Amino acid sequence: MSTRHVKEYVKRVASIDQEQYPCWDLSRPLPKLPVPDLQRTLIKYENILQPILSITQIQKTKEIIRKFGEKSGQGEHLQELLLQYADNKENWAYHWWLEDMYLKIRLPLPINSNPGMVFPSQRFSDRREQLRYAARLISGILDYKTIIDVRGLPVDRARHNKKGQPLCMEQYYRLFTSYRVPGIKKDSLTSNNSHLLPDPEHIIVVCKNQYFVLDVVINFTRLSEEDLFTQLSRISKMAEENQECVEPVGILTAAYRDRWAIARGKLMEESTNRDSLDAIERSIFILCMDSAIPIALNHRNSVDETQSNIRDDVSLANQMLHGLGTHLNSANRWYDKTMQFIISEDGACGLNYEHSPSEGIAVVQLIEHLLKYMEELGRKLVRMQSICELPQPRRLQWKINSDIGTDIEEAAENMNRLIEDLDLYILRFERFGREFPKSQNMSPDSFIQLALQLTYYKIHRKFVSTYESASVRRFRLGRVDNIRANTPAALEWVQAMTGETEATDIEKILLLRKAMQCQTDIMTQTILGHGMDCHLMGLREIANEHGLPMPEIFEHESYKTSNHFSLSTSQ
Repeated sequence: MSTRHVKEYVKRVASIDQEQYPCWDLSRPLPKLPVPDLQRTLIKYENILQPILSITQIQKTKEIIRKFGEKSGQGEHLQELLLQYADNKENWAYHWWLEDMYLKIRLPLPINSNPGMVFPSQRFSDRREQLRYAARLISGILDYKTIIDVRGLPVDRARHNKKGQPLCMEQYYRLFTSYRVPGIKKDSLTSNNSHLLPDPEHIIVVCKNQYFVLDVVINFTRLSEEDLFTQLSRISKMAEENQECVEPVGILTAAYRDRWAIARGKLMEESTNRDSLDAIERSIFILCMDSAIPIALNHRNSVDETQSNIRDDVSLANQMLHGLGTHLNSANRWYDKTMQFIISEDGACGLNYEHSPSEGIAVVQLIEHLLKYMEELGRKLVRMQSICELPQPRRLQWKINSDIGTDIEEAAENMNRLIEDLDLYILRFERFGREFPKSQNMSPDSFIQLALQLTYYKIHRKFVSTYESASVRRFRLGRVDNIRANTPAALEWVQAMTGETEATDIEKILLLRKAMQCQTDIMTQTILGHGMDCHLMGLREIANEHGLPMPEIFEHESYKTSNHFSLSTSQ
């Protein structure tokens, strides 16, 4: 994509944006995330604990909360320290939250952390069609990355509560520059956009568990779609010819994080492995060329559909989440890399991404922007000339000793156990959509959240801590806080619906609306920067920063219970 086309696109986007939202000045920096009021946070904390603790537990916890929040107590001291800390930070919660939510978690990335996304399926009649589609996708991503590199994306806007307010865009700009490095006790998130090193000009193509460097820029010229197809064809042939003695090194990235960190250290002892790791970690993104899935693994019952090998929702989602086992595509990955695009021989396409750099909404919108951009502008752009002499793609080499070989075997066995332990069901509910609750003057989000509370209670006869992400991108470096749906108002309605308390239909509706209003109020307060969860985390971490005794409020079992999310609903 030429510089002229980039400038034209950015100029057009900026003009449309200014016409739609003339009252918001994009030259002004976003506000900083506020530190919520201590007493209000403690009230919210007590409220969400009431439905999930026993009477004895809540009585003890109330006393702990009261003591923490009393005048001149620990809470006020930590609040003052947090306010001072926040004055000198772009976003006081960002690094603590990132470590708490992702980098300190020791569980394997696939299934536990990395989301999968399914794209519209394609129909490939042969391998060449798969490779041509892959070439077009690479070219479209690189076109779109050009817009990202000049920070020319249209600014996302708030859709309610100060409608049109600009949102932080930093998550987008991490998608093609970030990499998660495993560590003992804590991972680290690195960036390859250092001024000390040249920008990466290659992607990694994974095919039959082998890794290939595909240079997408050669002699300052970006490869055309035809050149990309040529190189992908070469890679496919090289992978086919070398299937016998391939060590599935990529499965190490699916191991428990401490174990992968140790194994990575062993790999780094060999210069050959260091070079291969560096090529992967500094790549723009990864393209996974998957093998077709056997018909027997599909979940459809129709004979006609089975014969045409139409993939069902569960099969597609599982492939993007974990690759369907090490005998298929689970090792045809590198789970630490932020963006992994997946294209299967049978037309299944999608994405698996490492979650720590960005929220799902940024990835979803980026993909939507990308597909729309390819459709609208792709045909208008000047196509680059083919490079006559293309160097052969380079297969990454590994030196694997018996110790690392054992690590690979253990990681593979563990991955297969994780897959076996996963129950995934997908329901396409078609009776009504969001328009129905809106027609009843109800928030669709609150409607769904309360339906989930009722469903869980009917099955398990109890309330549990519930996680629903709430974007705080109105603020600099904003990520998310948590909306708690397990409120006393929700419990009161659920108990009326299940007959544990007597109530007429009219009273049930009134209780429902009361619970919905409570849910909406929590959501509004949270997206405006007054959430409870990040604030409590900040108070806990500021105590650690200053080497202070940990307050009982964070040591008591109720705090652990409140942060064990048996029901995680996101959006």
